[in-house]
Amino acid sequence: MSDGREEREEQEQRRKWEKEKKDREDDLERDWERDGDRERRDSRAAEVAALDAAVRSESGVRTRRSFLIAAAAAASGYGFYRWLDNSPMNMRLQEPLRHMLRLNAKVSRAIFDERGLAPTYPVAKSMELRTNGNYGLKMDLVPESYRLQMVGVQGAKEHPQYVDDVTAWEYQYETKKDAGPVEHDTKVRPKSEPAGAGDATADGSNSDAGAGNGPMMNGGPASTMVGSGKGSLQKVSPELEAAMKRMKRRPRGQEEAGMSRSTLMPGTPGLLLTMDAVTSLPHRELVTQFKCIEGWSQIVHWGGYRLADLLAKYPPAKKADGSLPKYVYMETPDGDYYCGFNLQACLHPQSLLVTEMAGRPVPQWHGAPMRLHMPIKYGYKQIKRIGLIAYTDMRPDDYWTKLGYDWYAGL
Repeated sequence: MSDGREEREEQEQRRKWEKEKKDREDDLERDWERDGDRERRDSRAAEVAALDAAVRSESGVRTRRSFLIAAAAAASGYGFYRWLDNSPMNMRLQEPLRHMLRLNAKVSRAIFDERGLAPTYPVAKSMELRTNGNYGLKMDLVPESYRLQMVGVQGAKEHPQYVDDVTAWEYQYETKKDAGPVEHDTKVRPKSEPAGAGDATADGSNSDAGAGNGPMMNGGPASTMVGSGKGSLQKVSPELEAAMKRMKRRPRGQEEAGMSRSTLMPGTPGLLLTMDAVTSLPHRELVTQFKCIEGWSQIVHWGGYRLADLLAKYPPAKKADGSLPKYVYMETPDGDYYCGFNLQACLHPQSLLVTEMAGRPVPQWHGAPMRLHMPIKYGYKQIKRIGLIAYTDMRPDDYWTKLGYDWYAGL
């Protein structure tokens, strides 16, 4: 009995010893794992610290570089602005900007060659054209006094309408009977330039809503609807200016851009056409979009006669080498508003001498008896109340170009 008890005690002791041994081994293994984790953590922390240090070092370099680059860019931008702002002015626009406009026009002509057709629309989509700009329209023209002057026509002396001096014709005006709808012209004096006491806008030159009652109609100061005043306008020749002063009639060029350098010298021969010469041409209708440089557009129903048909009836005289003149110049009666065009633009099949709008005769405030619609150009090239069409080989003056806009004005 005692032997069995001793054996059990011995077995119990052996199990206890083996358990203690296993516990010691487990503790040792956990210590090893803790030591490994600690070493790995320490190694990882060292790697992270090294990476953080490298990032901070590189970030510092890049931040300094970025500040230097940003400072250089800002200085360059300001220097470019100062250079551009101080560049010589060419018709109220800095010469570099004027050069870019000429380059854009050259590229546009090379690509499109003014031969593309503007989209047309159903009459149902058309609307009444808003009034915008009364330059050259400050008073109503007496219809019976209207004549279209044409200069540079081939064989002009052979036409019964030939006269030795088209500039001798005197247009008759009357105070506006109907000022028409309210104007929407947004080309106004900048707010930073308030009108002074002696300013044209202050004394009413343009404050009559186009009614033709301001002092400008009596030879007063020109209107100043636009313009920063920076830069000077290109002046007409002294000979032309002297000739105009000798004329006993209302002064020419009474709007802000002044007299056109392309206006006719007294004694210029040509044709004086009545509206019958135009209305005898085939009648055309067109529904196209009128696009203004101010950012708005409207679809309008136009009626009238193709400019190309009039130019075919009264073609330009050829030069000595047999070539045709490059340009066409137009102005309102008495030359307050004027535009220049490439001959090819005038021969465009959609260039229209408009006598009707929305199925009704063109009203005075839209340029009666005849205005131009040229859908491949912005609205400021679509002159109202055409009084003169002249062929020329020198690029003509243009009202809004003298005030900083593009001469080409192509769409």
